[in-house]
Amino acid sequence: MSDRPVFSPSKSVIRQQALEGRADTHKALGGSAAQAILDHFLADVPRTSGASVAGYFPIRSEADPVPLMAELATLGHTCALPRVMTSESPLRFFRWAPGSETEEGAFGTRVPLKKSEEILPDILLVPLVAFDLVGGRLGYGGGFYDRTLRGLRAKRTCVAVGIAYSAQERDSLPHDVYDEPLDWVVTEKGSRRFERTSL
Repeated sequence: MSDRPVFSPSKSVIRQQALEGRADTHKALGGSAAQAILDHFLADVPRTSGASVAGYFPIRSEADPVPLMAELATLGHTCALPRVMTSESPLRFFRWAPGSETEEGAFGTRVPLKKSEEILPDILLVPLVAFDLVGGRLGYGGGFYDRTLRGLRAKRTCVAVGIAYSAQERDSLPHDVYDEPLDWVVTEKGSRRFERTSL
């Protein structure tokens, strides 16, 4: 037996593997996951009347929360989409409703026009590359959602809900001190609430 130490895969290695797996799942499920995610969210995730919800327009093979946001808007919730301001800043969120005009934003996503009203979300729908059993989240490595959640949580209650495919789950992920955990994850197979603790 070798005496060489065994190291856990780095985030970059896990990220690449998880992105490949997510792309395969996205191709296999097509658009069917979006309705299931919508149903599970509405059935399971608590929200107060009129709570503001920020989501995202999906890029690449991300699970799609747009049908969920459209339904939340019809139920009287204020919805918003993020804008990247600078590479080191938290995201900011601007009002969106079905049919609202958007423009191309950073990384090829769609964002509200700059004249749109800025919103502070009560619930933040979070894209991800992978998630684990304790609510750890692996993103693309830019830190946007970690910075954003840290800032929001310092000021107010903000519930982070990962939107994902069930195949993106891993038993564990490497956690850094700046990583912000999820409160919930919703997939096409169901919802799970996490007890938020320091990762």
